[in-house]
Amino acid sequence: MKVNLLELANEIIDGKLLQKDDNLDFLVTCDLSELKEAANRIRKAFCGDTVDLCTIINGKSGNCGENCKYCAQSSYNHTSCKNYNFLNGDLILREARNNASEGVNRFAIVTSGKSLSGKEFEQALDIYSKINKETTLSLCASLGFLTKNQFKKLYDVGVRNYHDNIETSRRYFPHICTTHSFDEKLATIKLAQSVGFNVCSGGIIGMGETWQDRIDMALTLQNLKIKSIPINVLMAIPGTPLENQAPLSPEEILRTIAIFRLINPSADIRLAGGRKLLPNNGKEAFSCGISSTITGNMLTTSGSTIKSDRNMLKQLGRIVI
Repeated sequence: MKVNLLELANEIIDGKLLQKDDNLDFLVTCDLSELKEAANRIRKAFCGDTVDLCTIINGKSGNCGENCKYCAQSSYNHTSCKNYNFLNGDLILREARNNASEGVNRFAIVTSGKSLSGKEFEQALDIYSKINKETTLSLCASLGFLTKNQFKKLYDVGVRNYHDNIETSRRYFPHICTTHSFDEKLATIKLAQSVGFNVCSGGIIGMGETWQDRIDMALTLQNLKIKSIPINVLMAIPGTPLENQAPLSPEEILRTIAIFRLINPSADIRLAGGRKLLPNNGKEAFSCGISSTITGNMLTTSGSTIKSDRNMLKQLGRIVI
């Protein structure tokens, strides 16, 4: 029986949640234009027309001991990635100020490696404290597998958001990484939440996973009550095990975004890496469920700037909060 997607959208707006026990096969085969319209209706109901802009800075790069198959920074892979230790604090502070002046809402320091520790973690605390005092930016951190004590210290200096992608489904995760587990990811997310952090967690599509893997990932995030879900699209990097992975079509990317919106109706679905695989750098994604985006001059989002994104959003009638 054909599912009426607009009726389903209204049911979701009224409180219905799509569950693991539901038959969700229709999400993969239904008319894409109808699915996008349903997802956009849900986005508008729960998130309105406001858009949250987030920028990141790569605070520490390369020499990572984890073997994630997609990553240029893994020491297992042979890429042209730049290697450097934790950046100078003044440089990070300057970047945060510049982003704030351009109208960004959230700023995150991202570091390579399983976890940031020792002197480098103390440097991160110091710079977050300064950014918190000197700007109105909402602060986010992506520093790996931290301890509860480290999370408390981050919280004490003003960081309120923590990023840790689950990357893919539980089933497919071992095909992507074996140096840490899916359960370690879940434990870190729950630990951050227990301290009071709003967790930002999503993943990467286009790594060879199935549609069911994508649906399972969306359901896992729903179960974790994740409020911010970044969707990255694989940009195959030479020197990684996924270097020959065929890119996803725009239609497949947009369908995935819409599916994530139907399964996670009230979350911020955040357009992240791989935007240039979509026409107009992802403009259409904002009409099929996207409510937030990562912006700025970043390796994985090349082609977008804060200014160009703000102009695009203005054309769409969206409001940067």
